[in-house]
Amino acid sequence: MTAANEAGLRIGTAPDSWGVWFPDDPGQVPWERFLDEVVASGYEWIELGPYGYLPTDPHQLEDELGKRGLKLSAGTVFTGFHKGDDEWQRAWDQALNVAGLASKLGAEHLVVIPDLWRSDATSQVLEPRTLTDEQWAKLGAGHDRLGKALLEEFGVKQQFHSHADSHIGTTREVLRFLDETDERYTNLCLDTGHFAYYGGDNVKLIEERPERIGYLHLKQVDPSLLFDVLKNDVPFAEAVTQGIMIEPPNGVPDLAPVIEAVAKIDADIFAIVEQDMYGCDVDRPLPIATRTREHIFSCTHLARS
Repeated sequence: MTAANEAGLRIGTAPDSWGVWFPDDPGQVPWERFLDEVVASGYEWIELGPYGYLPTDPHQLEDELGKRGLKLSAGTVFTGFHKGDDEWQRAWDQALNVAGLASKLGAEHLVVIPDLWRSDATSQVLEPRTLTDEQWAKLGAGHDRLGKALLEEFGVKQQFHSHADSHIGTTREVLRFLDETDERYTNLCLDTGHFAYYGGDNVKLIEERPERIGYLHLKQVDPSLLFDVLKNDVPFAEAVTQGIMIEPPNGVPDLAPVIEAVAKIDADIFAIVEQDMYGCDVDRPLPIATRTREHIFSCTHLARS
């Protein structure tokens, strides 16, 4: 392990850890309070969250982050390339906004989340749960096209985020996604909670596919609740309100082995705390965010601000 690796991964947080899923929701914490509480809880790196939640004017956002000593690690977009060629324009329109803004503030990553087969807003089933071979091919080709364009246009790397209630969630699906895509253009934002949601072994995936790990989201699943959720086919959004993503160290996976395995690959990989808490009371996130950061820094020496 090199001296750079020994410094550990950069730990940050995201609007999701404050219950933010949408650009504008009166039940969510106001963006100014979110930024202030990020500082209060001890983090320096954040993600953009849903486009439009934080200021979209780059000068205003730079000022707001700068006066708080905060820095931006990534933005987020949503894609559905398996649905057909028409999805390209939708994805690129988002990328122009999100990657355009994030790159101006120095971010080098774009977290890409696949459309869900079951709506996270209404829990309505929108399409079949599994993809055909033709849809898999469209999915892979679309992401490689997007990743190549992001690199060429913005110098930003695509980091794909497997997700509960999406077509890419299980270990088998994640591995097929990697096999369908080109590591030059498409790699993983490995979300430890979403991968564990369907029984995935995070450390095993990291060790078997180290070249495909480009970014981390740190969260834990409540194993005592998970089997009820899966048995009863509870929609992910409902599971979140039930507390399926739980405050560390009360869930799985253990975060220290994940951080240490990824630190062996590249110390410049971000590890962003992202505890799904949509629908929570606005006073709840700050103490959880503070305790989570303290836990991470106490459980491994391979973490840095």
